[in-house]
Amino acid sequence: MKKYDFVVVGGGIVGLTTALEITCRRMGSVAVFEKETVLGMHSSGRNSGVIHAGIYYTPGSLKAHLCVSGAKRLWDYAEEKKLPHQRIGKVIVTTREDQLSILNDLSQRAKANGVRVELLDEKGLNAIEPHARTVGKALYSPDTAVIDPKTVLKALAEDITRLGGHVFYDSKVLHIDAAERQMVTNCDVFQYGHLVNAAGLDADSLAHRMGVGLKYRILPFKGAYKKIAPNSPAQFRGLVYPTPDPQLPFLGVHITKNVYGELFLGPTATPALGCENYTGFQKIDYLRLPKNFWYLGCMFVMNRNGFFNLVRSEIAKYSAKGFYEEVKKLSPFIRPQDIIGCDKVGIRAQPFDCSTMQLVMDFLVEKGPASTHILNAVSPAFTSSFALAESIVNGIEKDLNAPH
Repeated sequence: MKKYDFVVVGGGIVGLTTALEITCRRMGSVAVFEKETVLGMHSSGRNSGVIHAGIYYTPGSLKAHLCVSGAKRLWDYAEEKKLPHQRIGKVIVTTREDQLSILNDLSQRAKANGVRVELLDEKGLNAIEPHARTVGKALYSPDTAVIDPKTVLKALAEDITRLGGHVFYDSKVLHIDAAERQMVTNCDVFQYGHLVNAAGLDADSLAHRMGVGLKYRILPFKGAYKKIAPNSPAQFRGLVYPTPDPQLPFLGVHITKNVYGELFLGPTATPALGCENYTGFQKIDYLRLPKNFWYLGCMFVMNRNGFFNLVRSEIAKYSAKGFYEEVKKLSPFIRPQDIIGCDKVGIRAQPFDCSTMQLVMDFLVEKGPASTHILNAVSPAFTSSFALAESIVNGIEKDLNAPH
């Protein structure tokens, strides 16, 4: 039986940065277990690749602190490793006059978080993003950047291996004996000192097997994208986001540009039929689906987290005309024929608190028997990953050094 001081389940961005943090601190032997044959098959490899500046989060909150410090560390890591990354900036535009107060609040919030922003009038926006439109004012974030997520994952795995850790691929956890600290995968049996659950979309299932986080359940939301055709007259230097609607739980359709210059529109935010239900009726989770729909139905009826509003908003985007109406609010220069299909689809592992019937919007880390469970690592988790990993490992180290 193989033994490791630390095992990390999940080779996404949070699992890998946590493993690297443990390895760099020389706390003991480390192994990462990734169920797929390659990295980035799910959330970490399918996100927008945006390094967020830290505009949206309440000053003093965990998300605000981890996003701002994490963004700097991720940028520095990309510089050191010479990974594809670019500081292209972002503008947040308004689509209605009543959003101007929200935009002003975002400006104050960003400055309180130490984030550089500038309020622009329509002329100022035109100088930065000639093909974007706003009503009255726009907020400019020059430090928002983009990166290639899969190159980050690859570099992290290489660093873990170089420093003496192990990354196992095609290694799915089949059984865990929390009392014996024993983990069975499809390849072998492992003894561990401490387990870190960074399984993303499967994090709740793994935690429940160990008696942890029983009141939480992950509800998968599918985010599909479209592209702006390369020959479109509408071109953008950076990112164009709408002012967030406080009556909706997610941001809505925005314009993103990746490090290779491709322009994407999206994402949508519709309930998925399974944690890996990326297309059509493939990989439907028939066991979890009935209960998931029960919780979604309850949220809809009670309009928890603005879920009724979200459903109404998303239904409108299902038609090409409805989707275009959303896009046109950001830029009237995009023509219907400029919007083309693409295969970019991600699934958001959105935790749900069954006791309050509410979505969990902040990072959520729960402790268990000789284990740490990262149950909520949604946006801006990729941006925050280095800082989040440091916080997680600080907690582990504190518990290990505490008198028993």
